[in-house]
Amino acid sequence: MVDEPGQPPALTTLSLAEKAHEKQPVNQVVTPFDVSGGVDEHGKLLPVDYDKLVREFGATPITPTLLERFEKVTGHRPHRFMRRGIVFSHRDLTAILDRYEKGQPFYLYTGRGPSSDSMHVGHTVPFEFTKWLQDVFDVPLVIMMTDDEKYMHSAKVEVEDAKRYTKANVKDIIAVGFDMKKTFIFSDFDFIGGAFYENICRMAKRITINQVRGTFGFNDSNNIGEFHFCATQSATAFATSFPQIFGTDRKKVSSIPCLIPCAIDQDPYFRQCRDNAEKMKYKKPSLIHSVFLPALQGPGSKMSASVDVSAIFMSDAPSRIKNKINKYAFSGGQETAELHRELGGNSKVDVPFQYLTFFLEDDAELESIRKSYESGELMTGEMKQRCIAELQTYVQGFQERRAKVTDEIVAEFMRPRSLEWKGNPNPVVAETTKK
Repeated sequence: MVDEPGQPPALTTLSLAEKAHEKQPVNQVVTPFDVSGGVDEHGKLLPVDYDKLVREFGATPITPTLLERFEKVTGHRPHRFMRRGIVFSHRDLTAILDRYEKGQPFYLYTGRGPSSDSMHVGHTVPFEFTKWLQDVFDVPLVIMMTDDEKYMHSAKVEVEDAKRYTKANVKDIIAVGFDMKKTFIFSDFDFIGGAFYENICRMAKRITINQVRGTFGFNDSNNIGEFHFCATQSATAFATSFPQIFGTDRKKVSSIPCLIPCAIDQDPYFRQCRDNAEKMKYKKPSLIHSVFLPALQGPGSKMSASVDVSAIFMSDAPSRIKNKINKYAFSGGQETAELHRELGGNSKVDVPFQYLTFFLEDDAELESIRKSYESGELMTGEMKQRCIAELQTYVQGFQERRAKVTDEIVAEFMRPRSLEWKGNPNPVVAETTKK
């Protein structure tokens, strides 16, 4: 995370800890560039208040009733992220379920701002969920690599850096397990032009400087690229940007919406998009939001690619994972073993338990661990050891898949081409798929 001219200093995990030590209150901040739960008047680091975010952003909570409908419509039990409230709010997810129920087309769109040579486990959360949605819905997916935005927003990232990060991160993303026949990954530096750029211009013409200021908090010190980027990110939400996938019948294709799985901090970009979509005679994109995987340091933070000790990277060796969890993972346990056995631990702030909530599939085992920890039966060290084992397994599996991703595979994922999926609305591609 880099402090930019004209913006308040980024609230990193470390700077928040300093504020907590100084007992200086800091309000919650959640933007595409900074995330923190803030600090109270007693110097206590606060977790992100997601209920407050839902109210402030005007999103809709995901309810048990909606999960029941999801399962009924798709025939699939909701993903553990949905069951556990990790995916917690949405915009018009019901409209996507309506379309799926009627056999009407839609697609998935997600992205990555490449800022390092390796993604961390927090970055894999929306991609793992997106892959699951792709498998459940059997629809095409576009993945946007916003290397241009990373260059424009960071004082330390050069064009060559952003392009290198993109290539490395694309291999990481492919290693999550996406279906090549249904997936197109593109770099903004390489892909922007033609129909895609036309939609960027259509969107840019409708967004005012004042709207961008109000949404992102930019001021006169922000460069014009940052002001313009929301138009670029919005264009991916329109099917007409991808004639090679959906065909060239603009009237027909413009009625195809997308579903965007993303972390809640990306929502401001798509509020601008949704505000202008219908003026452009396009469908509003739907969104489904996830919470942040906390940094190792605990409440009120998220993992940062620029702060090594805040994150478990997908390139970390097993020994490195073990060291980071043991040394840096915030514990909800008591100060002494005696007190812990008497009072139990606080699973809501315990980082190892939170990581298990994200990555341990078995609901019954997770609940057993929670009860044992909160009763004082399971000790802090034992909780960390269970977390270490789960993350080592998760990362090792990823690394084995990533080792098989060749440059040729990357090139094919990133080649503009037709895709294949059930119910393809592009007659040429649909005929090819049948054969």
